[in-house]
Amino acid sequence: MTPSNPIDVPDAFAASYGQNSGASGRAWITALPALGAEFLDRWTLRPDGSAAHGMASLVLPVIRADGTPAVLKLQQVTEDNIGAAPGLRAWNGNGVVRLLDHDPDTGTTLLERLDAARPLSSVADDTAAMQILAELLARLVAVPAPQGLRHLADIAAAMLDEVARAVPRLRDPVERQLVRTCAAAVAELTGEPGDRLLHWDLHYDNILAGQREPWLAIDPEPLAGDPGFELLPAMDNRWAEVMATGDVTRAVLRRFDLLTEVLGLDRQRATGWTLGRVLQNALWDIDDGNTALEPAQVAIATALLSR
Repeated sequence: MTPSNPIDVPDAFAASYGQNSGASGRAWITALPALGAEFLDRWTLRPDGSAAHGMASLVLPVIRADGTPAVLKLQQVTEDNIGAAPGLRAWNGNGVVRLLDHDPDTGTTLLERLDAARPLSSVADDTAAMQILAELLARLVAVPAPQGLRHLADIAAAMLDEVARAVPRLRDPVERQLVRTCAAAVAELTGEPGDRLLHWDLHYDNILAGQREPWLAIDPEPLAGDPGFELLPAMDNRWAEVMATGDVTRAVLRRFDLLTEVLGLDRQRATGWTLGRVLQNALWDIDDGNTALEPAQVAIATALLSR
């Protein structure tokens, strides 16, 4: 018999999620133990360890009725994750964690279990790690996006609409000009936004060791668009190591060149869409009340514009 409250929601997760997600988030946290119990029963699952969490989801290791290990992922349905299940179905486990079951009403998913103790960030050699990421990313973006996903064309248009309002809130005129330059690069590309299935957040900690493949991607936020829009999360991985090289521009361009070569991307287009990701992050930061850009974002944009 499934226990009434089998999931212990970590206090840190409950506090941070409730603070960042408002009243609806606090209500979801309150209902989370019962929600977990419901799906343990519905999908005939047995808990197999302590729950873990990221910023927006709780993950419980479980055993299925046939004895195979899996993970139950509980998350509130949001615009960012609503396309995750369709994206995972389209990839069908090719380079990415396999989707075993899904409840669209609650956003609950049952996923193949990977080794959470072995993210790609545990690979010390940055070039080797970046090569692994790039090869996985090339497989992911080879798949056409299924119908119904958010589209980069709409996201790009919305970003461009925000620039005039957001830019004056930055203190540094050099940063204001950089944001305008990023916006101009995006404006040149909006007529060809692409149709590939994008992960949107592929960095070292979103790749875990697996059994059926050495490494598999997790936590996609699927989007239809140009693969060039995928590169930035990989490029600012382990930023302290980039700084420690003593030549940030060279280190940034080395990563960019490796990614574009493995993915077979046109570097001019990839530069423009990477500047688009810098623009997106800048707009998010400004919307959060910041009056300066993140130094890593400035360094990456400056390096790409130096060519």
